[in-house]
Amino acid sequence: MITQPPWQPAISYPARGLGDLWQRPHLSPSAALERLVGRTRATLLTALDEPASTTSLAHQHHLAPATVSEHLTVLRAAGLVVGERHRHELRYRRTDIGSALTRGGE
Repeated sequence: MITQPPWQPAISYPARGLGDLWQRPHLSPSAALERLVGRTRATLLTALDEPASTTSLAHQHHLAPATVSEHLTVLRAAGLVVGERHRHELRYRRTDIGSALTRGGE
């Protein structure tokens, strides 16, 4: 603390943490995908190794079917998944772009 004249009273604190402002953050492909589309959408997108219905994805990830449907609608609008009829259900699968994103663009 500085209190001597002619200075104004001031309190100073030591700097904390590391200064990494100029360094690029290193993110794993899955972390980068989560930041791009959100955790739930990234989880659903990576879960589509095999085509799956909204109901099966909801059960697998402990989500409401309406929630899964809403996320799949957004992923479909972005061109990351497509829905295909299989008898009485709609099964979703990743597009080539969706697959590239889950691999981290490799």
